[in-house]
Amino acid sequence: MARIQIELPEQFPFATEITLYLSHMNYGGHLDNALLLTVVSEARARFFQSLGYSELDIEGVGIVISDAALQYRSEAFHGEVMLVRMGAADFGSKGCDLLWCMNERSSQREVARGKTGIVFFDYATRKVTQVPENFRARLEH
Repeated sequence: MARIQIELPEQFPFATEITLYLSHMNYGGHLDNALLLTVVSEARARFFQSLGYSELDIEGVGIVISDAALQYRSEAFHGEVMLVRMGAADFGSKGCDLLWCMNERSSQREVARGKTGIVFFDYATRKVTQVPENFRARLEH
């Protein structure tokens, strides 16, 4: 069976540190697969905040998640500090991918990598809308 392969850029415009809590762990004592996405969601909110946005107000429109793919690289444990790096890529007319990589801070061990597809959404009309040009200009390379 083919495995998901996620290619990452050499550099990311954003990084944040997130400590893993006991509530992130599963019965095996390591980071739970579903709760990995909560860590990535927190990093995404911080990424937008670093740009002066929120997920509900990016140049007047919000976002919705359209898809997500991830690749586990190693275990992560309670109390470890994750360095989550993030950036935008593969812009289309209505959305883009947020690429991310998560490493344990002190050892730099890669824990996971992934991409989250987002589309821009006008919550007033409840419809998908165009990528805000200012957002695209700030992040597209």
